[in-house]
Amino acid sequence: MADSIVDTTAGPVRGERVAGLHVFRGIPFAAPPVGELRWRPPRRPEPWREVRAATAFGPACPQNPIVIGSGLPVLDDVPGERSEDCLYLNVWTPGLDAKRRPVMVWIHGGAFVLGSGAMPLYDGRHLAARGDVVVVTINYRLAAFGFMRLCDVTGGRISTTGNEGLLDQIAALEWVRDNIERFGGDAANVTVFGQSAGGMSIGALMAMPAAAGLFRRAILQSGACHTAQPKALANRIAAAALRSLRLDPDDAAAIAAVEAPRLCAVEAQQSNPETADPELGLMPFQPCIDGALVPREPWKAVEQGLAAHVDVLVGSTLEEYKPYASAFAGLSEMDAGGVVDALAFEVGRLAGRDVSAEMKRLVAAYGQAQRARGVAATPGDLFLTVEGDRNFWMPGVLLAESRRMAPANTYHYVFTWPSPWQDGAFGACHGLDLGFIFGTIGATDSGAYHGAGGGAQALVACCQDAWTNFARGGDPSGGEVGDWPQYGEDRTTMLLGATRRLEWDFHGAERRAWAAIGNPAVGRL
Repeated sequence: MADSIVDTTAGPVRGERVAGLHVFRGIPFAAPPVGELRWRPPRRPEPWREVRAATAFGPACPQNPIVIGSGLPVLDDVPGERSEDCLYLNVWTPGLDAKRRPVMVWIHGGAFVLGSGAMPLYDGRHLAARGDVVVVTINYRLAAFGFMRLCDVTGGRISTTGNEGLLDQIAALEWVRDNIERFGGDAANVTVFGQSAGGMSIGALMAMPAAAGLFRRAILQSGACHTAQPKALANRIAAAALRSLRLDPDDAAAIAAVEAPRLCAVEAQQSNPETADPELGLMPFQPCIDGALVPREPWKAVEQGLAAHVDVLVGSTLEEYKPYASAFAGLSEMDAGGVVDALAFEVGRLAGRDVSAEMKRLVAAYGQAQRARGVAATPGDLFLTVEGDRNFWMPGVLLAESRRMAPANTYHYVFTWPSPWQDGAFGACHGLDLGFIFGTIGATDSGAYHGAGGGAQALVACCQDAWTNFARGGDPSGGEVGDWPQYGEDRTTMLLGATRRLEWDFHGAERRAWAAIGNPAVGRL
């Protein structure tokens, strides 16, 4: 075991050898955010002198079970203990040497309310071994613990800004900067990659001055720079949470002492379609445009040139919203007018105005584009497609569009492999790409969901080569991927599925339809 000991800036840690890799689990990158540190920015961990075992994952942030998932526990369940003492990371490295390998830091998704870096789907060993890269997965504070803004509603008595979860991610990246070369990585070649809330987090990090210089490349999967809420909305959500908890905003001591299970219960209430306030939405906990840590809308900051020197790989799955049909009451009975009405309510709530006319035009354009491609879609299917595109595909497209003149590289993809799960009902759905990128479609016993056989394994090799090639030099081309041009004047998109092929201006009719109505509430949740 002596060859798996590393002396970090806080103290020595001992990992273990697994399948030719050095694996370190549960390394603290910040002090436990408990007691007086709850709802505070992360602080450096207290140093230690004795060798600390790093062979077990640290606890995940307290959270509720997933509401809508695949139905496979190995994919949906977050393993291990729950605790507010949750700021730990994990490292997989091919060697504790001076080779200065590319570093890939994974920021997990989960709607900012669930997940951890320890989920079996995110096992970093396959990616590290195939690409000769150092893989790091992290935890961060979730929901009310990491994304509830209390500073205004309590008159400053509780100072939380609503972006403490993002500050945790920055603290983890600072740990990587200060320590990763001791694990065989290159601190000057760090790629952040994340999916859903992880991709949205990266979109916010690209606009945060505190994160500048901590990563050289970014891979944003099913989420980009548009998911952050105005300060006024964050304040309304915090006030609603305190009312649910029956806490006086002036009673800072009672707020600070509220038990974690009660905070989880509030999140469950505010995120449940049957109990949530529709005016506050079903995803109340997310990054906040506070004017300081996140100075302005992340997409505006990036459009104006911030992070222009960060290489970007961005994309989404083809049928993001297919698994979520059960979350929308009356979807099977919806007619064309119902699609317009449902979209007008949700988009109008977020845009702050009546968008009925725009939604009517958008739905008509989508229907025409789908018919031209020979797609037979029910009104309910059309609603899911538009909402999936609004929340996941279009933010990625707009990020790529905004960087067509940037000095750094920009690449775009759509993941098209369909899941065989439940007789194909999930399609190429949200999160299906994760097992292919991490190479865990077999290790997690999830073949019925991801698919199996030679075609699936070929797609694993392609995705892993693309992601690690990009991390190494800012270009996903090569290996099983072949040539992958940048997103430029031709709007080149790589389709990752049963076959890999390039398409120019993929679903251009839908992109133009969104542009024609001003892209209202794209990426807003």
